[in-house]
Amino acid sequence: MRSWKESIINSNKRVAIPIMTHPGIELLGKTIIEAVSDGNVHFEAVKALDQKYPAAACTAIMDLTVEAEAFGAKVNFIENDIPSIIENLLSDKKSVEKLQIPDLKSSRIPQFILANKLTAEYSKNKPVFGGIIGPFSLAGRLYGLSEFMLECYVEPKTANLLLNKCTEFLIAYCQELKKQGSNGIIIAEPSAGLLSNDGCSEFSSVYIKKIIEIVQDDNFMVILHNCGNTGHCTEAMLKTGAMGYHFGNKIDMLEALNNCPSDVLVMGNIDPVSILKSATPETVKICVTELLNKTSIYQNFVLSTGCDVSPNTPVENIEEFYRALDCYLC
Repeated sequence: MRSWKESIINSNKRVAIPIMTHPGIELLGKTIIEAVSDGNVHFEAVKALDQKYPAAACTAIMDLTVEAEAFGAKVNFIENDIPSIIENLLSDKKSVEKLQIPDLKSSRIPQFILANKLTAEYSKNKPVFGGIIGPFSLAGRLYGLSEFMLECYVEPKTANLLLNKCTEFLIAYCQELKKQGSNGIIIAEPSAGLLSNDGCSEFSSVYIKKIIEIVQDDNFMVILHNCGNTGHCTEAMLKTGAMGYHFGNKIDMLEALNNCPSDVLVMGNIDPVSILKSATPETVKICVTELLNKTSIYQNFVLSTGCDVSPNTPVENIEEFYRALDCYLC
């Protein structure tokens, strides 16, 4: 994976890796519930997208409830919408102390492991990236985000205890995905973008760095995604030591590229909702072309979406996303 990263940086050809699975589910005629509950459907969705679009890597579903559910959180499933956490599992120091770290057989975790395994067996010519939630975002889903942010400053020992438990579980999860053949992981840590740079460093980056130090190597790459970062906590993100950084549509990509070392991949940041889902194909083409033009001097830039592509995104817009890249390369 280190060689793959360097080959992208050393090449004059731009590549695209949008964070996209929902259009694959729709290509199959399946529901979101089926895809996030059945590893075979999940895999088939990834496969369908790989066969239709020329992304430089395969990416798994970004479901930010599956790890919280494994800890015992209740999840609301709607047939064709993204799952969400219903209520807070934790409320105080005592509940955090009692919280048990789940094994990898809990809730839907085995199905996500299966999907990654099947994708790794299928994809021989391009990398496969699994997806996990970040420690701070996971803690926020277990405790309640507003409540947990307050806890970080009022009762930091309790916050750190929960973050350590989340991190221990996520390390085991990453190790299993790696064992099953995934070539890397995208860690989604959007809630950390609500913190200051110092707060992001203390309550997110320190723990993500622990994950990276254990799982990242020449053959396994970590990409850190933080779509909540508007530029104020890029410095904290870089402290993790990830091989790649994925930015949301709220950030200035030139600023992000200027702040990141030239030997890491920097990915982003077409707005998945207002542009890719809601705009016309012509607007998609204009936005993608403008982004490619203004980032042209950065060899480490990878075209992507600012976050996960939404359900019911028009196929014409996705095709225009790739067509604009093809036209740019010509």
